[in-house]
This record gives sequence, C-alpha cells and structure tokens, in this order.
Amino acid sequence: MTSLLDLAPVIPVVVIEDVETAVPMARALVSGGLPVIEVTLRTSVALEAIGRIAAEVPGAVVGAGTVRTGADVEASLKAGASFLVSPGATSSLVDAMLAGGAPFLAGAATASEVMALAERGLKELKFFPAEAAGGRPYLKALAGPLPDMRFCPTGGIRPDTAADYLALPNVGCVGGTWLTPADALAAGDWARVEALAAEAAALR
Repeated sequence: MTSLLDLAPVIPVVVIEDVETAVPMARALVSGGLPVIEVTLRTSVALEAIGRIAAEVPGAVVGAGTVRTGADVEASLKAGASFLVSPGATSSLVDAMLAGGAPFLAGAATASEVMALAERGLKELKFFPAEAAGGRPYLKALAGPLPDMRFCPTGGIRPDTAADYLALPNVGCVGGTWLTPADALAAGDWARVEALAAEAAALR
C-alpha cells in the first residue's frame, strides 16, 4: 500500500455527531480530491460512521483517529477502518497497533518520543499537538538529527499555514479539522465541504 502520507496533502480530521452525515460528507471530501478521512473516536456514532463510509463511499480510505487503547484498535478494525491514528503512543498501544496489521500513525510530540517509536521500527508518525508542541520550527529542527522520520502534523493547523508545513522535507501531509465545519455538516452543505477539500487538495 502507498504510504498514508503520500495519498493526499491533507487528511481531514472529522468529528461526526450524526451518523447520517457520514456518507455524504465522505463523498464530498473524495469528490474534492481528499480520499483519506480520519474519523475520530470522540462520539458514540464514530465506529458506525467508519463502517458506513467504508461500505458506501468508493475511493474513500477511512481510518479511526483518537485511538487510545487496544480495545479501540480492535473495535476500529472490526468496524472497517483501514488505518489508525493515535494522539500519543504508549508501549501497549503500539503493541496493539502493530498486532492489528493495519497502517497507523502513532502520535509523538518530542524528540525522545520520536526516537522511542523509531526503535519500534516506525518511520511515519503523527506530530501532535503540532502548533502547541512547537510547530514548523520544531519539525524543521527534528529533520537534522532524525532525517529518516516523516510526519503528519495535526493540531492547530489552518488553511493559511498548511502549505508552510507541507514545504518541510519531513512532512508528508497534514491533518486538518477545517475541512468539515460543524455548521456545514449540520446544514448538509456538502458543496462547501467539497470546495474546502478542493482547495486543500491543491496545496500539493
């Protein structure tokens, strides 16, 4: 499988409150040019939403975000997630994600955390919370001693800063919450979601 970091310049990070919005939202994102969709496990309908998108939206690569435990890993993969994303990485969580067999982006925010995950054989990570943890200057600094590590920074990234992150040699893509505004989802404004996706897809 092509690296998750190379499928699209931006991975939409979405919170789904109403499961009925999942499929039309995903279709709008894919139509706009963003096939990779991270559905965060922050609502009671997240797993059902992942399953519906996986079953009903051709071209979508849907994964689970906010994966925190081995139980989350198991439930997400059972629901149909094709990749996993965690905000941080404990040893037991990494064990569970490795055992799950699906691609995953484990979260890291410091050089020590990145090095610990590199020791586990991981080369591609989520950098979170990106802006709060040092943003572009921090990632640029990591590229010197850790040139073989690649990142998907997520957290506080906006449309006007995404391109600057993507210009860094160790950034493959960024995660963004701005692509699926809550008011657009509530109103069913899929044209707006598709337009935001198209703008983001054009960043690379």
